[in-house]
Amino acid sequence: MDRLVAMQVFVEVAECGSMTAAAAQLDMSRAMVSRYLESLEDWLGARLLHRTTRHISLTDAGLESLDRCRSLLLMTEEVKASAGRRQLEPQGQIRITASNSLAESHLAAAIAEFVQLYPKTRIDILALDRTVNLVEERMDLAIRITNQLDPALLARRLSTCRSLLCASPAYLARRGTPIDAMQLEQHLCLTHSYVGKTDWELSLDGKLFRPSVEGPINGNEASVLLHAAIAGAGITIQPTYLATPYLLSGALVQVLPEYQPQEMGIYVVYTSRQHQPLIIRTLIDFLAQRFSEPPYWDIS
Repeated sequence: MDRLVAMQVFVEVAECGSMTAAAAQLDMSRAMVSRYLESLEDWLGARLLHRTTRHISLTDAGLESLDRCRSLLLMTEEVKASAGRRQLEPQGQIRITASNSLAESHLAAAIAEFVQLYPKTRIDILALDRTVNLVEERMDLAIRITNQLDPALLARRLSTCRSLLCASPAYLARRGTPIDAMQLEQHLCLTHSYVGKTDWELSLDGKLFRPSVEGPINGNEASVLLHAAIAGAGITIQPTYLATPYLLSGALVQVLPEYQPQEMGIYVVYTSRQHQPLIIRTLIDFLAQRFSEPPYWDIS
């Protein structure tokens, strides 16, 4: 039986001096009160009460146990009250992971705004270009850009990740501008280790094109390829969340704008909804609103 309830029953009986009165106060039957008392005595290995038909009194063990039971019940109420306060205002510390490029370009600013709104929160950001095991690495949330979600995880879609082809004006002046997707095979293309290392998939009016591409630089992180492209090394596929400022400044120029690289979803993923702390629920809602469709970084 529940030992905390048993302690509460014991304290109530001791204060009321009657099992019947305690039963009425606790809104339970007298038989249930008796069962809780017997359960507590069995667990403690000592008799707590002298019982007669007309009177109840504490044994020596009962006198010694009463104050301790009261203290434990008081601590329990304090813990519950503290947890309740946490449900009124987001507070505490959580860990979130995302790719380097998204963490640096957008997530860091979003988290900075979040902790200013909720000053009792602390966020650990783990920026990595690999898929993190949330359980093994004790992560509360992950931001993932993918079209293949892990079925073992829960996910909420935040936005869409759109991409485009781009290069520096200097590269295009030196090597020319391709006029169709297959001409990319004659250009220096900066490729991603995990996405399109040898073939790029582009669509135009519902038709797919898969030019075989190669170039002098391959990387596992989009921002590395972005800066290589700015330096004039070749043509790259970049997410709009990363490339937009450089397109607006003129450091990069969009190439083959009529061709569309594959779109992916941006998701926040987590392991469970059960007993989810308020800080996690609030952060998920905050990110969903901040990165909502259409994402603010896309060029209209």
